Amino acid sequence: MNPILFAVIVLGVLGLAGGAVLVLASRFMAVYEDPRISQVSECLAGANCGGCGYAGCSDYAEAIVKRGAPTYLCAPGGDKAARAIDQIMGQDSGGHTPVKAWVACGGGEACGKKFDYQGIQTCAAAAAVAGGPSACAFGCLGLGDCTRACKFDAIHVVKGAAQVDPEKCTGCGACASACPRSVIRIRTAEAGPAVICSNTDRGAAVTKVCSAGCIGCGICAKNCPAGAVSIENNLAVIDYEKCTGCGTCAEKCPKKVIRPALHSS
Repeated sequence: MNPILFAVIVLGVLGLAGGAVLVLASRFMAVYEDPRISQVSECLAGANCGGCGYAGCSDYAEAIVKRGAPTYLCAPGGDKAARAIDQIMGQDSGGHTPVKAWVACGGGEACGKKFDYQGIQTCAAAAAVAGGPSACAFGCLGLGDCTRACKFDAIHVVKGAAQVDPEKCTGCGACASACPRSVIRIRTAEAGPAVICSNTDRGAAVTKVCSAGCIGCGICAKNCPAGAVSIENNLAVIDYEKCTGCGTCAEKCPKKVIRPALHSS
């Protein structure tokens, strides 16, 4: 037999054998992926913001399909995404209450300064220097770590303190995670009055450092017809299970640190 022809036949046989092995390997060694994972992933916002508690949208989609994770954790996707995912998963779609970020501090320029900070212009860096330059040890530092963490342009520093744009906010929680003072909170969008202060010092001490702080006077608690307001650690606290949203506490507050609604001014 011609050596060249023989070589061609051998290579052909080897090629066919190799192809057969690859086909068999792909069939018997293939890792099955539930097609619902990609379907669920397509329903998500694609922001990879981490607000759902997972590494990203793909990780969250896998958790829904494989581990039964809740379908309503994608804040940017909202109720629309949750309903679509529920349909894919073949389960009833209930109403999911949207959440928003809010800032428990109305200080900013209303607060005094302990010193003039010239270091790295981040809240985390400033907080590491003697607790930060703000005279209030509890309030917003105003250097914008939250604004840089937000992927939706929903929070900005205005007059020295962070403020949330409720129209843009998705409730993902990235801003809250970035805040070293923990003054950014997440709660349901329709929640009632909000105490825009986090200072738990006594009233006289609060007044010395900030003109926009709760002094724990108790007027709000005394006037709440539903008994929903109390003073804890020198700070007004609202029990939303009792609150009727009447706004009396906000009206009576002498320091105007209680807002009648979550994003009112």
